[in-house]
Amino acid sequence: MKYFNRELSWLSFNDRVLQEALDDDVPLVERLRFLGIYSNNLDEFYRVRVANIKRMIQVGDQKVDGYKGTSEELFEEIRNVVIKQQRKFEHAYASILHKLKLNGIRHYDETTVNDRQKLELKSYFFSSVIHDIVPVLLDKKMPFPRLRDKAIYLAVRMEWDDKRKARFALIEVPSRVSRFYILESEKGKGVILIDDIIRLHLADIFPIFSFDTIEAFTFKFTRDAELNLDDDVSLSFIEKMEKSIKQRKKGEPVRLVYDHRMPQDLLEMLIKSLNLTFGINTIAGGKYHNFKDFMKFPDFGNTDFVYPAYKPADHPSFYKQNSLIKVVLEKDVLLHYPYHRFDHLVDLLREAAIDPKVVSIKINIYRVAQNSQVMNALVNAVRNGKDVTVVLELQARFDEENNLLWSERMKEEGAKVLFGPEHLKIHSKLIQIKRQSDKKEQLITYVGTGNFNERSAQVYTDLGLLTVNKKIAHEVSQVFHIMEHALHNHQFKTLIVSPINARRKYLQLINNETKNAKNGLPAFIYIKINNLVDSQLIDKLYEASQNGVKIKLIVRGICCLVPGIKGLSQNIEIISIVDRFLEHTRLLVFGNNDNPLYFITSADWMERNLDKRIEVGTPIYDTAIQEQIKLLFAMQWSDREKARIIDKLQKNNYKEASGHEAIIRSQVELQHYYHHLIDQKKEAEAAAKKSQTQQV
Repeated sequence: MKYFNRELSWLSFNDRVLQEALDDDVPLVERLRFLGIYSNNLDEFYRVRVANIKRMIQVGDQKVDGYKGTSEELFEEIRNVVIKQQRKFEHAYASILHKLKLNGIRHYDETTVNDRQKLELKSYFFSSVIHDIVPVLLDKKMPFPRLRDKAIYLAVRMEWDDKRKARFALIEVPSRVSRFYILESEKGKGVILIDDIIRLHLADIFPIFSFDTIEAFTFKFTRDAELNLDDDVSLSFIEKMEKSIKQRKKGEPVRLVYDHRMPQDLLEMLIKSLNLTFGINTIAGGKYHNFKDFMKFPDFGNTDFVYPAYKPADHPSFYKQNSLIKVVLEKDVLLHYPYHRFDHLVDLLREAAIDPKVVSIKINIYRVAQNSQVMNALVNAVRNGKDVTVVLELQARFDEENNLLWSERMKEEGAKVLFGPEHLKIHSKLIQIKRQSDKKEQLITYVGTGNFNERSAQVYTDLGLLTVNKKIAHEVSQVFHIMEHALHNHQFKTLIVSPINARRKYLQLINNETKNAKNGLPAFIYIKINNLVDSQLIDKLYEASQNGVKIKLIVRGICCLVPGIKGLSQNIEIISIVDRFLEHTRLLVFGNNDNPLYFITSADWMERNLDKRIEVGTPIYDTAIQEQIKLLFAMQWSDREKARIIDKLQKNNYKEASGHEAIIRSQVELQHYYHHLIDQKKEAEAAAKKSQTQQV
């Protein structure tokens, strides 16, 4: 097998997330949150990737890249893997609940609450829940209601008289109220899910019916989430996006996950009504679904249940500086989130908004927070007379509606809002601030690996270079010109830009290492990336390995390259790190005969990132920043707590320490490292102040 199938590799990545939920060393509530992340990941996987495989089956397309069998066989293998992971998931959940109980936190359901708690819950139900509940009776004469694929539903079964007649209904669990309600008793604290509060009050929801028994079983439903932008020339791009978002909510069904205790007649009715096939589109699960809500599970004020609070460090170059622009004009700065404060970038934009010498600000946006400080800083810049251009990517999956709202807001404020080429996603992370100082133009440029989103910057690891390097600045200006005008007549000698020169540049860099190895010169490639899928680049890495190039890869997610195959990839080692922060940094180091070349980029090595998106990578010229990147990679490669080995069997075994190796957890080491740099700066400052005092 030369390549891993990308879908199965992705499931292997999600299994690494599930490992965190099974890890006894991870705090209990954080383990529940990893279950939520796993569940949310899987939902998106089904909405996008599995939906695509289903479409392949429907049109009779049997060939699947990197897979030995047909699309039907892949669909079945995915289902089997998910079922196995579901068992691990249920085991993890039961284990966490048991340990919470040992720590004084009980999990209640409708059968275990006492009379006093029932009175409390009744009061809560009637004051805060019942008004959001709209039960729908299911009748063969009436069309089946359209279900939302992000919602949780209770399928209700009422039974009465000696003939065991049954009536069915649906209840959408309201999302306006919290999924969790905290209960207190003489034995301590506890939690009950809103699902069970509703079960407890089913008779109050259906008061006009007389029944002998009434039960409710949770299920969730997943639709195809692909956006289909039609070719109606009478519609603007925004109108097409709005239309497609509405159509997404009516997408084809791809999965039903249900409580395995659901009665057969109720299950059959659901499957038939949703046009699904039992055993193909259906997966039996536990009592609760939509575990993405568990990312917000309460911590009960117990600090042992969660990771220690982490406060990002100041970047030493920006520490106690009144003007960040002045600092960047003097030297390059590399920000590393979430270890550094994302506020630095927001503060830079705020300073640019009021700096009389700043003429214009350009930025391209992929995902931003709903209440974005970045966008608010740009609004402030417009109000201060700056020429602000915002290139918004409307096709950022699942963020389309938020981006549409921001596009309208920025237009209203007077910013120039662009959407780039219709058939080319813009995934780069660029800012350019133009400043006029003494008739001299200054371009402050930012090239990053992650989104301008202060919320995700707290949990995603990313790098961002701030520089006034003229070669970088000039070519970033050209990239903005492409976004504003058209994709033509642009050449890039410094930046790595998709879809223009990225593939060619990466092939050249790998070929150079292969050539050096053939000539007996030092040759290595170190890459940290999210996804490695592109077969042409993988083949080049195989060729480099065959010629003796030492290759170390840190791949968080999908990895289609198979390491450790004799005669093909024996010189390639791969690890994956899953920990508290989501590893999103993309960096590359090429040995270049002991004169290493360093890059950071917004692009993964996937066909879409190389050929179908605007992506930007930049070289790192500053030697101090090169050392920072070198140290970052070395720390992560030395991880012996959260690094998993990617091997031929995809077992996700942890990378263990050998001999006298230290047990290093790289994310914790990096936290200490960046705070230590600030401590050193403070100590030097204090020593200088003391020396001045003594001289006086």
